[in-house]
Amino acid sequence: MPGFELFGDNERKQVQDVLDSGVLMRYGFDGNRQGHWKANELEAALSERMQGKHVHLLSSGTAALTVALASAGVGAGDEVIMPTFTFVASFESILAIGAVPILVDVDDTLTLDPKAVEKAITERTKVIMPVHMCGSMADLGALQAICNKHGILLLEDACQAIGGSYKGKPLGGIGDLGCFSFDYVKTITCGEGGALITNNELYYENAHKYSDHGHDHLGNDRGAEHHPFLGYNFRISELNAAVGLAQVSRLNEFLAIQQRNYTILRAALSNISEVTFRRVPEGGEENYSFLNFFLPTEEITRKVHQGLGTSGVDACFYWYDNNWHYYRKWGHLTNLKSLGKLPKEVVDALPDYANADFSNSDHWIGRTISCLIKLSWTEDEVQQRAEKMVAVIKELV
Repeated sequence: MPGFELFGDNERKQVQDVLDSGVLMRYGFDGNRQGHWKANELEAALSERMQGKHVHLLSSGTAALTVALASAGVGAGDEVIMPTFTFVASFESILAIGAVPILVDVDDTLTLDPKAVEKAITERTKVIMPVHMCGSMADLGALQAICNKHGILLLEDACQAIGGSYKGKPLGGIGDLGCFSFDYVKTITCGEGGALITNNELYYENAHKYSDHGHDHLGNDRGAEHHPFLGYNFRISELNAAVGLAQVSRLNEFLAIQQRNYTILRAALSNISEVTFRRVPEGGEENYSFLNFFLPTEEITRKVHQGLGTSGVDACFYWYDNNWHYYRKWGHLTNLKSLGKLPKEVVDALPDYANADFSNSDHWIGRTISCLIKLSWTEDEVQQRAEKMVAVIKELV
């Protein structure tokens, strides 16, 4: 990860096809396309790979989450349970449709703690949104059981975990809806892009309409299409889809490289007694895009993280201090900083996150280091990296 490290002739060919046709928009202009429908082709390829009936491409992973929620009828005042460790897009997409983000703790999977989820459910809860952070999944069996018990939707945010699986099923294709991101730094990239996957016909029909100003996409005349309901513009372009089409054909190649590099690093760190690793739920397989490990204390973890950087070991993240991915730095949520006024029912319903107790999350995230697994590393480079990491950790723990 990410796919941009290995751009090649296939990506260039797919993009050149679009440029040669001159049609950059995914809808209309049928006579000029020279048979090229890159977005349609990518949706078909993803549907087959992810074992889902319906896939719809969007302009980003954030757009995919927003459209997924709206397509399932989630809206004003509804509550969506999400983890304290994720990307800011999780709560942004919830707030965008007037719903209320309910943050709950993560556990040693670095994803939603099912016990915390159960405690957070109210009569207003409509969705549980596990986020498969850093390449591995939430305890989907437990979360599905909770959803079935309470009649709640399960929406998988698999934006960082494409290629991972749970009990033989691809991540993103297990819940009622699933979402992927194909931005510039994901395992496969469109430059910018995302996708929604579902087996529910109604959600799919809502999604492709809602993301294109409510167009029903019936017939081949854009001017004659109807508008069953209001929508917005979350369309992907043919240029972005073309890059993704080339990249998805290489997903197995990328996953194999990630697994090789991950395995080398993990084997080296496994010999250090003070190092433990995130728990992967039974039956799950990571996509190996990150190696995530725990150290004994927050103090030691901070020292090791700094030491790794000083020693030239790049792309290792200490999420506890990260303002994109951990609740402690989400001041714009805590203080409700928005360019417009948030709906009063949302403001009134939001918990007091400035004084919330997420010490269980702090226990895990404060002791976590996540190392990005690059595709461009040679085996020799990975071995050298492993040796440096071991030396730093042994010196500082």
